Amino acid sequence: RDISQWQGYNVDFKKIKAAGVKFVMLRAGYGRYISQKDPTFEGNYARAKAAGLDVGVYWYSYATNASEAKAEAETCIEAIKGKKFEYPIFFDLEEGKQFALGKNVCSAMVEAFCDRLEKSGYFVGLYMSRSPLTQYITPNVQKKYSLWVAEYGGKCNYNGSIGIWQNSSTWKIAGINGNVDHNYAYTDYPKIIKEGGFNGFPKPKTEEKPKTEEKKTEPKTEQKKTSDEKSKTSEQNTKTLSEYERGDVNGDGKINVTDVVKLAAHIKGKKPLKTE
Repeated sequence: RDISQWQGYNVDFKKIKAAGVKFVMLRAGYGRYISQKDPTFEGNYARAKAAGLDVGVYWYSYATNASEAKAEAETCIEAIKGKKFEYPIFFDLEEGKQFALGKNVCSAMVEAFCDRLEKSGYFVGLYMSRSPLTQYITPNVQKKYSLWVAEYGGKCNYNGSIGIWQNSSTWKIAGINGNVDHNYAYTDYPKIIKEGGFNGFPKPKTEEKPKTEEKKTEPKTEQKKTSDEKSKTSEQNTKTLSEYERGDVNGDGKINVTDVVKLAAHIKGKKPLKTE
C-alpha cells in the first residue's frame, strides 16, 4: 500500500480494493525539481481514486538544510496541485547523510517542508523509521506533526502518538507484482481532513447567526398644552390672585369674619375657597 514507480505502471487498484485495503500511500516524487515527480503518480492517483480507495502521498527528501527542504515543498505542491487527498502529505526523511547533519538541522528541515505545505492548506506529517525519529528529531517537532512510523515486526515501540505504523516491507497482495510496504492507520484522517477542509477539500461553511432586529421604542413625548389652554390657565391663576391675595375670600368687596372663617377652613383642608 506504499506505492511508487518501483511497483511498476500496472498496479491493479481494483484488486487491492477488493482485498480489503482502505487506503494507499503514493509517492508523488523526490528532490527539488519537478522533473523528479514520480512518473507513475498521475496514473496511480487516477486509478486509485476510480477504485474507491482513500489516497495520501509522500515526498522523498534529499535536502541538506532548511532552504532546500522548503524548495522540495514548493516542488511537491506543484506536483500534487488540483487533487484531493484523504490522507496527509508526508515528508519522507531517511537518508543517512541527512541524519549525519544532526538533530537541529533535521528538525529544521522537517519544519521548513511541513510549514510550507500547511500554508497552502495541506494536512502534513513526517515519515521516518522509529530509531532515527527518536535520535534526530526534537521532541517538539515530533509532537508538532502527524507521524507515520516505520518499525518492522510485531510491535511499534515508539512511545509517542502515531497516526500510521508501517510494519512490513515484504507484504504481498493481489494487484501488485512483488513486495510492497504494509501500513496500519490509527487516526481517522479522512474525517479530520474533509471536515477541516484540507488537501483540496472545500473549507467548511460557518453558519452565520441570524441577525435579530432591535425593536425601536418610540420616545415618550410630553403632551404640550395648546396656546389657548395656556392662556386659560394663566387667566385662572391671575383671577385667583386678584380675588384672594387681598383677603376678600367671599368676593363681597369686604374683609370680614366670613372671609377669616373660610380661609381657616381651607387651610385645614376642610373646604375649598370657592363655593359651588
